[in-house]
Amino acid sequence: MIQRFDVGTRLSEMAVHNGVCYLAGQVAADDTQDIAGQTRQVLAAIDALLARAGSDKSRLLMVQIFIADLAEFPAMNEVWEAWLPAGAAPPRATVQAALARPGWKVEMVVTAAL
Repeated sequence: MIQRFDVGTRLSEMAVHNGVCYLAGQVAADDTQDIAGQTRQVLAAIDALLARAGSDKSRLLMVQIFIADLAEFPAMNEVWEAWLPAGAAPPRATVQAALARPGWKVEMVVTAAL
C-alpha cells in the first residue's frame, strides 16, 4: 500500500511505502528571506511532514540539497548542522542548481525511515 500526503495534480508532498517516507522537494514559503531563513523554513517543513508520517529527522536515510549559489553553502550548512541531531547525519549530496523560481535559494529532497 502507498499512502500519499497533500496530493495535487502535479505531485504529492510525501509518499510512504514499505516503512519509508519519500518527500517532494521542499522550498521556502517566503522567498524574500536570506539563505539561512529559507533553510530554516525548509527544515521546518521537513519536520512537519515527517511528523505527519510518524517519523523525524533522526531517521533520515538520504538528503539531496539543491542550492542556487554555492557561495551561500557555508550559511546553509550552519543552519543544517544546528538542526541535525548529533550522530544522525544522513548520506547527503549538495549541488548548485537553477531552481524553479528565481527567489528560491535552497530545495531539499528527503528520504526517511518510519
